[in-house]
Amino acid sequence: MLSRVANSIYWLNRYSERAENVARFIDANYQMALDIPESYGSQWQPLINTTGDHELFKELYGEVSREKAIEFLVFDRKNPNSIYSCVRAARENARSVREYISSEMWEQLNTFYLMINGAAKEDSMDLPHRFFADVMTASHTFIGITDSTMNHGEGWHFGRLGRMLERADKTLRILDVKYFILLPSVEYVGSSYDNILWGALLRSASAFEMYRKRHGRIDPKKIVDFLLLDLHFPRAVHYCLNTAMSSLQHITGVRPGTFSNRAEQRLGRLLSGFNFASLEEIFEEGLHEYLVKTEAQILDAGISVREVFFSPQLVDSGIDTKTLE
Repeated sequence: MLSRVANSIYWLNRYSERAENVARFIDANYQMALDIPESYGSQWQPLINTTGDHELFKELYGEVSREKAIEFLVFDRKNPNSIYSCVRAARENARSVREYISSEMWEQLNTFYLMINGAAKEDSMDLPHRFFADVMTASHTFIGITDSTMNHGEGWHFGRLGRMLERADKTLRILDVKYFILLPSVEYVGSSYDNILWGALLRSASAFEMYRKRHGRIDPKKIVDFLLLDLHFPRAVHYCLNTAMSSLQHITGVRPGTFSNRAEQRLGRLLSGFNFASLEEIFEEGLHEYLVKTEAQILDAGISVREVFFSPQLVDSGIDTKTLE
């Protein structure tokens, strides 16, 4: 497959997944802010911090408020990771490879973009939860259409590889949001408000029902185990990395356990760590430290995919490349 085509299919899937996960972040934060007392402080600064775009936000908006945070993360065209920017980038990548994807995929991405663009022209969102639910549904629909209408060859595997790397990164960041929110208020650990925060975290990963079916009551350690190490829940980091490696090996044609390039080596090393990881070791290292380290390893794996499969001149898809991985 041409590297130009592979690059576009990879990124249109990453961008679609990124838009969905940003919607998850904001919706969970919005709902959580309604449930905890005002004395608990603003939860919007930690959200901006964990997206990695806090410096750009400060430059554009200054002080953080709910309205400014939502505008920046949803509609701001100057923010390359806003929902609007991500959906626009996904649509442009799809446009460049329309002959390689199904017409249904293009139509769904175009519908997705028109929905976001229409909302951006409104002065405000009267029903923010409904809007974010629509974003998540649009992304789910695109994934379903892709799996149902596209040949499961190299192109499909490049798309799934991009989607799984993006999803793993965002699940780590969802967990990190919880860490940053607790930093200034450790007295809430173990309180009823702590349970509210952990419940919101599970909902932001669409994991609340599956977690409750598996474990029942809210237990922070079991939640971390479920979102990091579970091999069956589709948003768990371990599941995502395992699926990403499967697609990468389909692309290269090597048998499992062997590595033919840097991308396989880096992703394989990361996956191996998860295969033998234990919850006790993670907490002994420090949850935040473990999350940050794993985020960096996923970033390295993404850079290796770019270097191995995509020509340098194809890396920039119209968005600042510093924000792409």
